[in-house]
Amino acid sequence: MPENSKMMTNLRQAPRPLVVVLAYDGLCTFEFGVAVEVFGLPRPEMGNDWYRFSVASVEEGELRATGGIRMVADGDLSLLEQASLVVIPGWRGADERVPPALCEALRKAHARGSHLLSICSGVFVLAAAGVLDGRKATTHWRYTETLKTRFPAIQVIEDVLYQDEGTVLTSAGSAAGLDLCLHVVRRDYGIDAANLVARRLVIPPHRDGTQTQHVTRPVAVLRESQRFGELFDFLHLQLTVNHSVSSLARRVGMSERTFLRRFASATGTTPARWLLSERLLRAKEYLENTRLSVDSIAEQTGFGHSATLRHHFRQHYNESPTQYRKRVNSGLRQQEIR
Repeated sequence: MPENSKMMTNLRQAPRPLVVVLAYDGLCTFEFGVAVEVFGLPRPEMGNDWYRFSVASVEEGELRATGGIRMVADGDLSLLEQASLVVIPGWRGADERVPPALCEALRKAHARGSHLLSICSGVFVLAAAGVLDGRKATTHWRYTETLKTRFPAIQVIEDVLYQDEGTVLTSAGSAAGLDLCLHVVRRDYGIDAANLVARRLVIPPHRDGTQTQHVTRPVAVLRESQRFGELFDFLHLQLTVNHSVSSLARRVGMSERTFLRRFASATGTTPARWLLSERLLRAKEYLENTRLSVDSIAEQTGFGHSATLRHHFRQHYNESPTQYRKRVNSGLRQQEIR
């Protein structure tokens, strides 16, 4: 069995999750395409356990989409009753009314256990439904002040790519929706699956949600993107090794100064922070899907000692590895009961 097929089999024993993406008159085409690209394409390389996918129309009949496109969706809001994840791909305007029927459908889906995800201005749909009250959320920097003013019960986090509140997730601008959707894949199926999807999309495999929205330079040009893609693959296989800037720079054929500058352009962070983030993600995967001790996980993720892992884990996630493992396992048991 291929390695990724084994991974999928081991990680998920529950029925295949159903992702439902909303379509509405005035649809944001790019944001909708992001959700389709990540969750809706056939991916035989992932085995038989990949997401199911449907589109639910907010209104009846033909819908207009940005760019002079018209479309008709196969499903309606009743699909939300079976959804594992509901994606709101933008909204037709921050000041545009959200239909009460949509708000009610989202509240019921969330109460039943569905996760809700918004891209860019889609946060205003979640806000109108009331599911963000008392939670942290983000959106495109152009909308943050409007969101704060209109929905004071929401703790608006500015200048991050996405915010994961467990069952409710929000992203900043349109491209940040890709980062958030990949984050969901990583959370559902693990790092290797997310990397496979990212490679097919030809984008960096991971940008941390706390990265700034205000990227002053574009991601690396094609030649550098290929070199960094190979570097990321190498690092994921060598997380337990201590890497230096000089050794990584030599691997991609750059001076240290050029490497650091272009690495920051491609990822928005430094090599050390990127490695720390990837090691923490791998640790979370072990905590979720194995019975390894914290000591063993620390050794297998490059932290060396459990005290180091605990320190960074608590600093990033506000809980200990043991607390995280108990919380995740408890949530999985509840899903199985449901």
